[in-house]
Amino acid sequence: MSLTLPPPDCTEVVIGELGLGAFLGIPEGAEGIVIFAHGSGSGRMSPRNNYVAGRFRRAGLATLLLDLLTPAEEQDRRNVFDIGLLASRLRLAVDWAATNPDTAHLTPCYFGASTGGGAAIAAAVGDSRIAAIVSRGGRPDLAGVQALAMVSAPTLLIVGSLDGIVIDLNRAAAEAMRCERRLAIVPGAGHLFEEPGTLGEVVELASGWFLDYLQGDAQ
Repeated sequence: MSLTLPPPDCTEVVIGELGLGAFLGIPEGAEGIVIFAHGSGSGRMSPRNNYVAGRFRRAGLATLLLDLLTPAEEQDRRNVFDIGLLASRLRLAVDWAATNPDTAHLTPCYFGASTGGGAAIAAAVGDSRIAAIVSRGGRPDLAGVQALAMVSAPTLLIVGSLDGIVIDLNRAAAEAMRCERRLAIVPGAGHLFEEPGTLGEVVELASGWFLDYLQGDAQ
C-alpha cells in the first residue's frame, strides 16, 4: 500500500519544468541530502523507501524522494530501464537542490535501489558535487563499464545474501570501479530486504557510509 500524503516531517515539492513530484525532509543540523533513485517504476510513494528515508532523517540526513518519471512516461515500461533517462532526472534533482534556498547548503548523495543503483552511478559520473553513493539490491552493471570506471564518488554496494546472480553482478561492478568502494552482503536478505531486520541493517550501513563521507571521517 502506497502513501497518499508526505510524511509529517516532509513537505511536498515540485522539481523542474516537468513537474516531478517529490517529498523533501530536512532535519535540524543536516549537512547532506540523500536523493533517492527508485527502481522498477517505484516512486516517492513507496512505503519501503519512505521507511528508509525516515530513518535517514533521524540520523541527521536530509532526504529527497522524487518521481523520476512523469505519469505519462510511467505508461511505457521501457522507461523504467532507461538508465540514461533516469540519470538525467537525478542530475535535475541535484541542480534543483543546489538552487533551492532550503537545500543549497546541503551536500548531495545518492541512494539507489534496483535499476536506480545503475542510474545513480551513471548520474554521478563527472559530478564532483556528489559526496557518496549507496546502492541497495541494485544493478550497478546497468550503468555500463565506462561509467563504473569513471565514477569518483565513494560507493557502497549492499546486496542480500539470498539475491543470487545480483551478488555476482555487484561483485563484478565493484571490480570494475576505480573509486573508493565496498561490497556489503546482508545475511539472510533477499532482493527486497523484506526479511525481519534486514532493511534496518541496510539503513545502518547506508547512513554510516553517507555520514562518514559527508563529515570527512572515512579513510
